[in-house]
Amino acid sequence: MIKAMYTSATGMNAQATLIDNTSNNLANVNTNGFKKGQTDFQDLIYVNQRTPGADVAQGLVVPTGLQIGSGARVSGITKIFTQGAMVNTQNPFDIAVQGEGFLQVTLPNGELRYTRDGSLRMNNQGNLVTTDGFLITPQVSIPQTALSTSIGQDGTISVVNAGAQNTSTVLGQLTLVRFQNPAGLSAEGHNLFSESASSGAPIIATPGQNGVGFVQQGFLERSNVDVVTELVSLIVAQRAYEFNTRAIRTADNMLASTTDLIR
Repeated sequence: MIKAMYTSATGMNAQATLIDNTSNNLANVNTNGFKKGQTDFQDLIYVNQRTPGADVAQGLVVPTGLQIGSGARVSGITKIFTQGAMVNTQNPFDIAVQGEGFLQVTLPNGELRYTRDGSLRMNNQGNLVTTDGFLITPQVSIPQTALSTSIGQDGTISVVNAGAQNTSTVLGQLTLVRFQNPAGLSAEGHNLFSESASSGAPIIATPGQNGVGFVQQGFLERSNVDVVTELVSLIVAQRAYEFNTRAIRTADNMLASTTDLIR
């Protein structure tokens, strides 16, 4: 009965982690390019009072064992990189990645990060940056004479200048990055991911090539969080938490009854 208390406590901790992760998913339902996390569980070690297949007599084995588990724990939270909904913003500096692939971002210290958030802006020097001011890599500068900016599905950036309104000038080329295991990327906040040993090395390619998908100007990718699914997950986690507390209460009542026998 004492073991039941500790076992149920592991279940309560696991369900609390599930609620934490679900809350984070719901909090980011309107975050551009956000990818939901999936909570994965696994059972803990077992106490083998009788091993399945153990000998009970010459030539006879037990058909089943007697194994008592020690509870559950969260084995990991997996990022799910399914495509989010595309929203038309009509902003020429907003781009959505259709398919696999991330935009490269350079931090002030020179380190590279990766994002699905395509809400780009132009800073005071004409460079394309994220909403936090981090430079997009490869760097692209929009001249002051530019009247309009066009970003093709292949990432080609061209502008129409005031002095030549009938012709367009190519300024640069956006590239995308994909990973062998995107779920292995480390979430850094600010809609940014960083490379890890689990993700593998970044594979850089032109949009539309090498499986990195295309870019769509004037659109943004919303989060892939399904609100209904997350609310159901909250209800299931709450009920599982309550059932574990009941198991602890039941074990406590049984201990109390045992104690009463010797009074």
